[in-house]
Amino acid sequence: IVDMSYASNNVPKMLANLVNLKRTISFVPCIMQTFLYLAFAHIECLILVVMSYDRFVAICHPLHYTVIMNWRMCTVLASTSWVFSFLLALVHLILILRLPFCGPHEINHFFCEILSVLKLACADTRLNQVVIFAASVFILVGPLCLVLVSYSRILFAILRIQSGEGRRKAFSTCSSHLCVVGLFFGSAIVMYMAPKSNHPEEQQKILSLFYSLFNPMLNPFVY
Repeated sequence: IVDMSYASNNVPKMLANLVNLKRTISFVPCIMQTFLYLAFAHIECLILVVMSYDRFVAICHPLHYTVIMNWRMCTVLASTSWVFSFLLALVHLILILRLPFCGPHEINHFFCEILSVLKLACADTRLNQVVIFAASVFILVGPLCLVLVSYSRILFAILRIQSGEGRRKAFSTCSSHLCVVGLFFGSAIVMYMAPKSNHPEEQQKILSLFYSLFNPMLNPFVY
């Protein structure tokens, strides 16, 4: 659901722009596109952390798995991810709406990506930039650290497995998730946390296209 929503938020308008000479989007749809794009990106990060915890419990505490990861726990973890992500995206939306946009109204991007939208504001956007960086630390670096902690524990557990078949089964359980984590977190951290001088605009556009379009398309195949 997250992958489909994430891609369908940007792709239809992007495809329409490829075939139309008049590539325009009004203000409200653009802001909504930014909001939903951020919300589903945040959900993806948090759901990947929940999945790493699920694999940790399955491999390190297999006999307690059905007790720990019951339907109530799964529902709470998923619901918390969705609610928190939309609230954080709402903070970004409110900070954008307080800014004046007095032209030129031309977004140098494939869709209404937040950094590209902020470049159109004719006011100080330092607060927005600080909030974006703080949110990136909280939603990218923090979850990535939790994923790495989970997988370090999983690795030690796998190394203690005596049979080769058991090790292969454990590795195959984790490999698809690790691929998705590497693709998503790697491109997002480079995009939002690396110094902007290191990445020209064209490179930033390709990076954002990668994790907003290619990742959701690749995930079903990877899994």
